Amino acid sequence: MGPEKRQPTYFEGRVYAAVGEIPSGKVVTYQSLAHHLGCRSAQAVGQALKRNPFAPRIPCHRVVRADGSLGGYAGRDSGSRVAEKRCMLESEGVRFDSRGRLISMECLWCWPD
Repeated sequence: MGPEKRQPTYFEGRVYAAVGEIPSGKVVTYQSLAHHLGCRSAQAVGQALKRNPFAPRIPCHRVVRADGSLGGYAGRDSGSRVAEKRCMLESEGVRFDSRGRLISMECLWCWPD
């Protein structure tokens, strides 16, 4: 089995399930997703999302950095893949300033308690 065919780990599966709950037009931060999962590492969440074989069905594009910037997409921190992430979010109604940061934090979503 090649790397693109491997089964997600238990942790990755939990990350993908949680991301699947984020509604269209909303975003969460890597840190809030980690907190929701009981994980102390936003970086671990980012690594799981980097390996998401189900994108965009599992909408990892809806996870952004704590400062409101886009963060990476499909294993890239810049370039056409990040532009694709921005385009998908904008098509869902999420707006960014000229620096690529969220214009309004109203699009931030939290899991119900």
